[in-house]
Amino acid sequence: MNTHKALIAALLIPLGVTLALAPAASAAPTARTAAAASADATAFSSPEAALGRVAHPLRTTGPRGGLADLRPFGRMVGDARVVGLGEATHSSHEFFTVKHRVLRYLVEEKGFRAFALEAPWSTGLRLDAYLTRGEGDLKQIMDEEFQGSYRFWNNAEYRDLLQWMRAYNVKHPKDPVSFVGDDNGFAGAELYDKVSDYAAEARPELTPKLTELYRGMRPATDADTYVNDYLAKPLAEREELAERTGRAVRLLEQRPGRGADAEAHAWAVQHATAIHQMTTLYAFDWDDPRSVPDAMRYRDQVMAENVTWWQRRTGDKIVLAAHNGHVALTTYAPETHPKAQGDFLRERLGRDYLSVGLTFDRGSFNALGQDGGVHRFAVGPAAPGTTEHTLDRVRHRDFVVDLRDAPAPARTWLAEPRTVKNIAATYPWKGDAAKIRLAKTHDVVVHLHRVEAARMLE
Repeated sequence: MNTHKALIAALLIPLGVTLALAPAASAAPTARTAAAASADATAFSSPEAALGRVAHPLRTTGPRGGLADLRPFGRMVGDARVVGLGEATHSSHEFFTVKHRVLRYLVEEKGFRAFALEAPWSTGLRLDAYLTRGEGDLKQIMDEEFQGSYRFWNNAEYRDLLQWMRAYNVKHPKDPVSFVGDDNGFAGAELYDKVSDYAAEARPELTPKLTELYRGMRPATDADTYVNDYLAKPLAEREELAERTGRAVRLLEQRPGRGADAEAHAWAVQHATAIHQMTTLYAFDWDDPRSVPDAMRYRDQVMAENVTWWQRRTGDKIVLAAHNGHVALTTYAPETHPKAQGDFLRERLGRDYLSVGLTFDRGSFNALGQDGGVHRFAVGPAAPGTTEHTLDRVRHRDFVVDLRDAPAPARTWLAEPRTVKNIAATYPWKGDAAKIRLAKTHDVVVHLHRVEAARMLE
């Protein structure tokens, strides 16, 4: 497999939300007959019946309208500062619209102020400038930034979400919702410009050194062309470029800013770090299957580091959107993806991080076919014995459920490894069906009966 195809196959993997209902205040205990207790035990002995006791129906998967049905989810979120919302496919309409709806609720009712996406750091800066200050044109930004491995984000559903964020910020200019790109698949020209602008103003003695270290690296083409050309370089050259960008970070770190300059210094170092994160990712040998797990572990570590950096630097509570396999607390695919972003986030943030997986029983999605083109695929009802087959037998069509408070019959089922849909950017893929212990992998699950392919934009 050539370098670029290996990267696309590995980069975007399938990664929802399960909502919890806070326990109702209990009434004074009353005596119950043995027969009544036995009847209850029989009624709730199956996992789907047990989950049905604590699951909460979704009124709609659409982003508009009332949000009262998400109040149980709000109680489940509690004081969490980062909520990871997954998806079982990378391009299904309902997964994107549920994320939009949950974002609305968390912004309006829980004080969340950032939306993080599995997209480059530089993409996040461009979108944030548009969303918070009205800079640029949304269609142009999406067309230019959502290319290559990120093409699935150029869809009508995310455009709708971003337009809602912009409208919210126009109404709340002093308390806006920001956009964060946490991934390292590309480093746009903006990053090089921001680093050089900082050096020219605060550390002019560094300008010649940084110019030399970044020589020939600032993108002058579209993102997809740049990444293809970069990956075509010999491995030794890519390793040398990563060494150069690492030196640039260390130069900037040497003299921390003071007072008002401390903030500008911190951001300049982070922008330089984002450049280094890309060059480090591409310094792995993508033609050697043995190196891919290390590269994927590094990528998820980077995404967790960028989300954590933003949260701690700004104080924003963050909605994080990615595949189930990224927001998960344990990996879906240990052979190729040894550690998930959600696992790193739980280590860094503890219970301030909440993992929400999105599952579905049947429906359609967009993915790259074996010819490399984007196609619409469909799958039928989940097979008996799979995770989704049981979830779809819960009494609600679409629902959220807190796995942490599941009744005993459900806890036993949740603790056992079972097959779950894990559909990647390329379909079919050998990891399309993963075996996971649901209770160890997500805190909450949002299950949808049916999904349809997202509407991708030209």
